[in-house]
Amino acid sequence: MEEQEQDTQAVVIENPTPTTQEPRRSNRIRLEPERYGFLISEEGDVLLMDQDEPVTYQEAVTGPESAKWLEAMKSEMDSMYTNQVWNLVEAPEGINPIGCKWVFKKKTDMDGNVSTYKARLVAKGFKQIHGVDYDETFSPVAMVKSIQILLAIAAYHDYEIWQMDVKTVFLNGNLLEDVYMTQPEVFDIPNETKKVFKLQRSI
Repeated sequence: MEEQEQDTQAVVIENPTPTTQEPRRSNRIRLEPERYGFLISEEGDVLLMDQDEPVTYQEAVTGPESAKWLEAMKSEMDSMYTNQVWNLVEAPEGINPIGCKWVFKKKTDMDGNVSTYKARLVAKGFKQIHGVDYDETFSPVAMVKSIQILLAIAAYHDYEIWQMDVKTVFLNGNLLEDVYMTQPEVFDIPNETKKVFKLQRSI
């Protein structure tokens, strides 16, 4: 009996008390990486530059740089007439001509200074109806893969590449469809204000 009691006492084991350990945290001062900081700075500069470009015709002609914008619009209209972009005609019955608007942009040089004031007259093609006013859409710009091929050929033959800006290059394509557009503000033809432009080229 005494041996059994001793064996029973020997089996008794005390449960250990669980302990929690605080995780180690670094006391170093963390600094944000600056490898993309220049992008944030440049983006802010671009936003500031874009804020002083007029959005509407009224903003352009009433702002402090109205003389420069009017000169740019006159230059654009001269290009339109030189390239025979349209013909002035009576609006055909049942035809609702689309409107037009001015798009203003400042061109800067390498130092970020404004070098050119650009005004482009564009038709509000987004008001046209697919299947009625047009059948397909296509933007006459160079494809990326075409540019890559040219760059690869130039690199292989060690050619020099020159970049140039062609004024009103988008007017080089003839327009086959019948598209009628209203005359732009202020530049409408005297005594012919009720007539519309039949476009000969895409704008």
